[in-house]
Amino acid sequence: MKLKVIGGIGVILAAMVASCQSDDQLEFQRYYNGGKILYEQKCQNCHSAKGEGLSNLIPPLTDGAYLQKNKSKLACIVKYGINETIITVNGKSYEGNMSAADLAPVDVAKVLTYVTNSFGNKMGIIRSDQIDADLLKCK
Repeated sequence: MKLKVIGGIGVILAAMVASCQSDDQLEFQRYYNGGKILYEQKCQNCHSAKGEGLSNLIPPLTDGAYLQKNKSKLACIVKYGINETIITVNGKSYEGNMSAADLAPVDVAKVLTYVTNSFGNKMGIIRSDQIDADLLKCK
């Protein structure tokens, strides 16, 4: 009987906490959680579960300074891939290619919200309308 009461109280507390979140917090959680799933499916094999990359072959996603500086280019890299010396992260250049992810803009926004808020990064939500605008600038 006590376990049922305790379980019921837990459900009520969880509902209260969820109802206290703002619309922005809920939207962030939807993007972040959806992005985590997409990252695990499409990105994790190369960039690793902790975003560390792979030696000299694949850049890490842990350099918040690079991500912030190149925020408007990230959508193009994710959507269309890249085949050149792409970046210098922590003083190290990475050369090679990254396959296109061929994701819808909202999915690119989710992946980037996850990446830019994981691995020590804290950049907030990246919405799909921003991705749409960034994709128009791809070369």
